[in-house]
Amino acid sequence: MPRSLALVIFAGFQILDTAGPIAVFEIAERYRPGSYALSLQAPGGGDVASSSGVSMAAAPLGSGPLDTVMISGGDGTRALEDLSAVIAWLKTVRARRRTSVCSGAYMLAEAGLLDGRRCTTHWSRTDDFARRYPNVNLDADRIFVRDGDVWTSAGITAGIDLALALVEDDLGADVARRVAQQLVVHQRRPGGQSQFSALVDLGGRTGRFADLMDWMRAHLAEPLTVERLADRAAMSPRNFARAFTAETGTTPAKAVERLRLEAARTEVETGRAPIDQVAGLVGFGDPERMRRAFLRAFGQPPQALRRAARS
Repeated sequence: MPRSLALVIFAGFQILDTAGPIAVFEIAERYRPGSYALSLQAPGGGDVASSSGVSMAAAPLGSGPLDTVMISGGDGTRALEDLSAVIAWLKTVRARRRTSVCSGAYMLAEAGLLDGRRCTTHWSRTDDFARRYPNVNLDADRIFVRDGDVWTSAGITAGIDLALALVEDDLGADVARRVAQQLVVHQRRPGGQSQFSALVDLGGRTGRFADLMDWMRAHLAEPLTVERLADRAAMSPRNFARAFTAETGTTPAKAVERLRLEAARTEVETGRAPIDQVAGLVGFGDPERMRRAFLRAFGQPPQALRRAARS
């Protein structure tokens, strides 16, 4: 019997929060027909305008029972009083799993479904979320979090990671891997991977360290100490470390490791250099040090990622 999934939208929803997971479940259904029955739902139903102005047609909120409820995020969550119908519905609808993408976590929290639980949401909303819901254990530095039958994810594209994790939970790792390949996305990022990695890539919230990040990418094989990075940024080491962490959400040392990991993964998956040589090329030096970093970030050693890329 197909698993019934209700994806809930509202005026001002973020369209990729919904379209990304829909694509994941659509492709999973191709590989395992009869697995999912999707419905797009909204208070009152009808055409619902996203924050981009593009509308999607939705059915009215149903009474269930459902296998999974997924709540979209978006700018509309900034006016929670306008979403009282969704919040009231969440309190009563029967479902095996309740999930959210991005700021959709606000509605789960308003419905009391996150009290005493771990969750995450978009990095730009974490300070506000923590103030509003002190009884929720917010884990801001995560792509997605599962706590029992409640799953939450970080910003926008992380909804794809969440949906792939749900597919893996339902249909197994092989189907989830094939879906990721079809969508041309990295094989599912572990939920524990930091959502602040995107801020590192961009040089921070304001792009203040964008030039420094470009320089770091070009010098990964060299020692990249805080002192050297601070000198490059024309700052004292102490002030640099503080400013960099505030801008990117992570420390300089973790940012360096992040850049080395991304460069190493590309070499491992697409290149032919021996693993030991890759470790030197990207600045890890010791292959064992690189292996431990891969396990922390990707849940697999370099050799496993190379085998998977060539299978």
